[in-house]
Amino acid sequence: MRKREGYKSGIELLQGTLDMLILQTLRRGPQHGYGIGQAIRSGSGEVLQAETGSLYPALHRLEKQGWIKSEWASSEHRQRAKYYQLTQAGKKQLISEHSRWKQLSAAIVRLMNPSEEGGDL
Repeated sequence: MRKREGYKSGIELLQGTLDMLILQTLRRGPQHGYGIGQAIRSGSGEVLQAETGSLYPALHRLEKQGWIKSEWASSEHRQRAKYYQLTQAGKKQLISEHSRWKQLSAAIVRLMNPSEEGGDL
């Protein structure tokens, strides 16, 4: 993920976060790489963008770890595309990642909440 210039900039994701978002996207069903990137972008209200240089290495890494599997098929436009699918191990990993994400998010909220510290930003 890359940063974009300007007020409405995209947000750069850490590797583990991108992995979790890919697994979450594939929970809905098999999808090709471009479709995964589109789902992340539209699902985040156009804030997050999975760049090709980050997305495809992440897909290969997740496949190597056995969390997703792939097969070639024809896309909706009759083009050959590699479709990715969540495995049982990937479902377990997603549950684990989601739990860690909730803990991390709660910890950051606690640190960033000025009302708990008695000050304003």
